[in-house]
Amino acid sequence: MGKPVSIVRVEPVSQADADAWHEVVTASMAEDLPGVPPPPRAQAHARLTGPGPGPGPGPGPGPGPGPGPGPRSRLLTWLAHEEDDGAGRGRAVGAAALRLFDRAGQEHPAEVDLHVRPDARRRGTGTELLSAVVAEAKAAGSRSLIAEVPACTPAELFCVRHGLRRTLILHHLLLPLSEVHRGWLDELTATDHPGYRPAEWDGIVPGTLADAFAAARKAMYVTPVGASDRGTVGWDADRVRAVHEVVTGRGDTLLTVAALDGDEIAGFTEVVIPRGTATRARQYDTVLVPARRGHGLGVWLKAHMLRRLHDEYPQVTEIETDNTADNVHMLAVNEHLGFHRERTTYEYRLALIERKEPA
Repeated sequence: MGKPVSIVRVEPVSQADADAWHEVVTASMAEDLPGVPPPPRAQAHARLTGPGPGPGPGPGPGPGPGPGPGPRSRLLTWLAHEEDDGAGRGRAVGAAALRLFDRAGQEHPAEVDLHVRPDARRRGTGTELLSAVVAEAKAAGSRSLIAEVPACTPAELFCVRHGLRRTLILHHLLLPLSEVHRGWLDELTATDHPGYRPAEWDGIVPGTLADAFAAARKAMYVTPVGASDRGTVGWDADRVRAVHEVVTGRGDTLLTVAALDGDEIAGFTEVVIPRGTATRARQYDTVLVPARRGHGLGVWLKAHMLRRLHDEYPQVTEIETDNTADNVHMLAVNEHLGFHRERTTYEYRLALIERKEPA
């Protein structure tokens, strides 16, 4: 049966709490996502205590922000500890985080990230953690709870058993950069796109492009996202800068390549290198303004980005991205560049307040 477990809401999160969280997540991922690097231990405390960029598909509480500067979300954390034979706590066997969104139009979705050590599962620990999360989300006025879980794993079965409904399919793709010929990237980036010119920057968007970048980013929210319940998102220059500050503030390197048409941004692509030194980079958003689609700009932008990684960040050996299953156009772009499907995750949603159908 194992030792009895106590569930504790952790506030504030200490470094010891962050270390315990990291150990649980690492053990859980080793079982359910073998081959996927866990989050760096050095970042655990910053991720659990710093501001979050906001909701969006992606692993764990993900990117996508609130308008204007200041906090866009709150992260609440729980740990499950085995009872110790001595005076202190025993080892941490479970962890949960709840992200609540405070901005107008985003009050209703909340995101949960829940892990239990493989050798401590099937004892009710996950159920107790979920109960604590659900109670807090309801108290905050959230209408739904969203979880992203690996397909065909105990985590998915846990969601089904607890009444969550699948709303989104995410395909995760990986591109080993050794498989991309540098000369081919030169050919792709030399493709003629009359009227467009590339712009590149590191970190926070330059002030002269912030308004145009915010206008382009609004296009992200006409991209297919299945039946997900994520609310509406407003964008302005301050909000864009606030999101970039979150990413760079935790020590990550944020790279952006944009396609400019005069003073307008027709599209852009973003890549993040964790702590600036990781060997696996993470694709963030790739956005094309709807009127600019269908002209090969997606391949052109991403080829520019891959060339930057080749030339400026030789320690990066692979790049990971994900696409919703219904975003067939971006899937085609990525597969054209050589990305191959590595795994699938599902987004599950728990309705906290049922919608009433009109009479």
